[in-house]
Amino acid sequence: MHLEAFRKLGINIEEKSGFIICKCDKIIGNDIHLDFPSVGATENIILASVLAEGTTTISNAAMEPEIIDLAECLNKMGGKITGAGTNFIKIEGVHKLKEIGYRIMPDRIEAGTFLCATAITGGKVKINNARSENLTPILYKLEECGCEIEIEKNSITITAPKRLKSTDIKTLPYPGFPTDMQSIFASILTISKGTSIIVENIFENRYKYVSELKKMGAKITIEDKTIIIKGTRKLTGKIVYSTDLRRRSSINYCRISSKRRNSNK
Repeated sequence: MHLEAFRKLGINIEEKSGFIICKCDKIIGNDIHLDFPSVGATENIILASVLAEGTTTISNAAMEPEIIDLAECLNKMGGKITGAGTNFIKIEGVHKLKEIGYRIMPDRIEAGTFLCATAITGGKVKINNARSENLTPILYKLEECGCEIEIEKNSITITAPKRLKSTDIKTLPYPGFPTDMQSIFASILTISKGTSIIVENIFENRYKYVSELKKMGAKITIEDKTIIIKGTRKLTGKIVYSTDLRRRSSINYCRISSKRRNSNK
């Protein structure tokens, strides 16, 4: 999707000896339709088009908050981007951008990670500088698991029960459940009461972590793009391997302690 979009913008693409070489005298605006609302492809098209000649449109664009944030930053620099946050984005090319200072949005996956860390340890944590409106599917699933969520203007407080309940998850493009939270949520479901089902609809081969959780005592089976998790009381510390998100390449390992920590400290 990335390379096809670049070609439509007049960029010559050469794939040679494991490298991708992009060349052009100038970038020309064009109408681009994405077969899938890819975040990375949408961002790449915006970045390539902001200084292009003419106008570029993206239909079936990704709608993630990060797309909005990128467009707001570029517009403050002098760009002309409209429609960010919808599935149709228009970019009118400009001659130059200016330097600015810009504060990027809070990382919703980082906030989601802290929420899940609190849930799995049975703690209570207040997360400041977190935008609840960008975390709706994560907060909803945590509530289904038995967590209490308190939302204030710029913070989220989570109080976890002694033992979580099971839930089902399907990853989807925004505003659906984010694929980057799938493996993290699977971890907390390994010790939840009942059986949970996760369906990965965004990426292939994103269950590489399952074999490592099983070493620790997790009861998980994989069926195509679905995993079935039967909750157990606890996991046991083992040496586990951290793989690439979607394929096996360089592998690092770490020693995981089975001791339960006090999440309030």
